[in-house]
Amino acid sequence: MSKPKIIQKLKAKNKNIGKKNLEKIFEVFFQQIKDSLLNKKSVEIRSLGTFFIKEIKEKKQARNPKTGEIIYVPKRNRIRFRASKRLRELINK
Repeated sequence: MSKPKIIQKLKAKNKNIGKKNLEKIFEVFFQQIKDSLLNKKSVEIRSLGTFFIKEIKEKKQARNPKTGEIIYVPKRNRIRFRASKRLRELINK
């Protein structure tokens, strides 16, 4: 689902809040999630799940499958999401 569709659904459920305010709330919400992840803190949203940073170790030797060349892969951070128990149950019904 895209951002405009989410805002439309929020507007349909909250008719007394203007579209500009809903867009601003949406932006602030996701900016806070980004800021927390940049500071390597996890973000837990009850009944949805948890976003967290996982550090991927460096690989001193990896092989490029196309050329066969040996390359160095530095360590990096990846964003991961772990669904809550309730969300998993709803999806698997």
